This record gives sequence, C-alpha cells and structure tokens, in this order.
Amino acid sequence: MRILMLNNEFPPIGGGTGTVNQSVLQHMARMTGTAKQYEMEIDLITSAEGKRPSQEILSDNIRIHRLPVNRWNIHHASNQELLLYTARALGAALKMHLTKPYDLCMAWSAVPAGGTALALRRLTGLRYIIRVCGPDIPGFERRYGALYPILTPAIRAIWHGAQTVVAKCAGEAQMIHAVDPNVAVTLVPNGVDLAAFRPAQLSAAEGSLRLLCVARLIERKGQHHLIEAVQRLTEIGMDVILDLIGTGDAQESLQDQARNLGVAGRVRFLGYIPRQQIAAHYSTAHIFVLASYSEGMSVATLEAMASGLPLVITRTGGSAELVSEGINGLTFSWADIDTLTAHLQRLYMNRPLLHRMGNASRRRAGLFSWENAARSYLDVFEQLTASSLPAKAERVT
Repeated sequence: MRILMLNNEFPPIGGGTGTVNQSVLQHMARMTGTAKQYEMEIDLITSAEGKRPSQEILSDNIRIHRLPVNRWNIHHASNQELLLYTARALGAALKMHLTKPYDLCMAWSAVPAGGTALALRRLTGLRYIIRVCGPDIPGFERRYGALYPILTPAIRAIWHGAQTVVAKCAGEAQMIHAVDPNVAVTLVPNGVDLAAFRPAQLSAAEGSLRLLCVARLIERKGQHHLIEAVQRLTEIGMDVILDLIGTGDAQESLQDQARNLGVAGRVRFLGYIPRQQIAAHYSTAHIFVLASYSEGMSVATLEAMASGLPLVITRTGGSAELVSEGINGLTFSWADIDTLTAHLQRLYMNRPLLHRMGNASRRRAGLFSWENAARSYLDVFEQLTASSLPAKAERVT
C-alpha cells in the first residue's frame, strides 16, 4: 500500500499538528515495511525552511519531501506561504502520483493541505482523508471570525470530498457536525511518549507554586487570564511563579500586562523551547495551566499528564477525555478568572491534593500512546484501501 501525506508544517516548522505528524510517522516506521504488521510506503510533502527543496529518509519506507515556500518564520505561516504550499504541493503530488500511483492520500488539515488533496482527487481520482487540526473548523479560532464565512463553503467541500474526516476528540466532532451534520467523522486521539515525559521528584510540599503553560502566545490561548490570576494570588500573599513557553503575536501585550499588574517578576516568558528540551521544563513545574478558548486535544496537556502534573484547564475540546474532575485536575470556563484563581488557591493550600492529582495524571496518560494513534491511522488506511469502492466511515454522533 502506498500513502501520500500532505502537511504544510513538520518539525522544526510549525506547531502541534507537525509534532503529531512526526510522532505518528516515527511509530508507523516501527510498524510498517516488509515482514512487519503493515506493508506500506509513505511519502510526506511538507514545507522547507530555506529556499531549496530537500528530502529526508525517516525509514526504509517513509520519506519526507520538503518544498520551499519562502517561509521566514518557522512558528507561523503567512497566507501567502499557505497558498504557495498548496500550489507547489499539488505540482509535486501530481508528478509523484503519475510516476508511481498512491492508494490513498492523507491531508493533515483542511486548509491548506485539504485543498491540495481535493484538487488531486478531481484531477486523478486519488481518494483522501482529512485530519482536522482545530483552526480549520469554522468557529474554532476567534481571530479568524471574519474569514470563516468566506472559507466555510470551501472547507465543507473538502470535508465532503474526503472518505472520512478524522477528529481528535468528541468536542471536535461536535464542532464539525455543527457546521455540517452530514460529514463522516472518525475519532483518533492524540498520544504521548511516556518514556520521554516522566514525573520528577520535585517537592511541592512548600515554597513557591510553579505554574507552567506551554502554548502559542495568542489571544485564544488565554495567557492574559493566567497573568491576572497570578496577580490576584499575589495580592493575597501567595508565592506563585508562572512560566510561559511559546511565542506569538500577543507576547508584547502580555509582557505589558504583567508589568502593569506588578507581576513582571512572577511571569517568565521563556520563548520557544526545542522539542528535545521541553521535558525538562515540565519536570520543574507543579501545575500545568491552560486557559484556552478552544482546543482539539492538546499535546502539551498530554505531556503535562505524563510528567505527573495536575491540570487546571478550560472546559474545551479534549478536556472531557483528559480530565477527571477533582481526580487529576480541575476545569473552568473561558474567561472565568474567579474560578481559575480559586482552583490555584486550593492547590496552593493543599499540597497533598496537588501530589495526588499529579499521580492520577500520570496514570491517566497511560491511556494515550502514539503507538495506538499510529495503529488507528494504519487501520483506517487498510480499511479504505481494502475495496476499490468509495467507503465512508461510521459517523460519530
């Protein structure tokens, strides 16, 4: 079986979608090939950092093809770069497919990869599946509110052209069906590397309470609410430190907010941390906090769970699967800073509870693995290529 994958981001370029793609491919490499459980060849077309195309061999049957798209920021893509990827990926995919045909295409987002997949199907008949990344679901990202009415017809066409649309959690499936109830959805949760992310022996018995948020610094991620909660806790005499890992458009305004609230010394902006170094930062924290307006299934939250951290996160996509309320974490509504502050105060005052929740997080993380995710995708590939007739997956309701 030959599979073509399309993703405009792949480490070191991009964010969570690229990281998930890499983790899934690494585990697929162990499970596919001659004399293994699955016989499969996979080609991924992604973006290059520089101005030259390149190719990487991940394994004897998985290859990564990088195309130049004039990318100047490895963390964020401009609209021009997304359009250039769409066009160049289509040209490369056509050439590769006509040279040696693929059995199935997998696009790691509806926009831009899904547009390429739809065009490829109309030109060659190659069937495809879509794995939504989150912001490609209309209504997911508030800052794209003005664009969604324009993009929604195209996104719906891309969804309907797919054999199935893969979502990471029930919340994403519900958002998809709110846009179009007739779309077939398959659930494949994200995973985590339990060997790479392990609980540390950091004492939480007394002293400063160290909070950690790993997320892009954008309005949707809600770091401005975390900073206000830190200020409120400080006002009542609590010793808390908030570490923010990530970069983004909101960084300057967040730094101004911390200064204006008098907590600049308690909010540390650590910037971009390479993947191979990030586990060390989870090990120096006591609590993982994420105040997002919307999420799919946060990879950072899974990594925090594997690192033995209690969770204080908003009730959004994936939270129902990741948080057992009061057991391994506490949840709150978007912008409910009163409840967020109360949750952090409770854990500050009850360090034994904090420790128990951290242990429960590690146990719950064991339910999620990249091996299971990779196997689920491979099973979908086999199911859809077993018959030459178009197949639709059972819809999630």
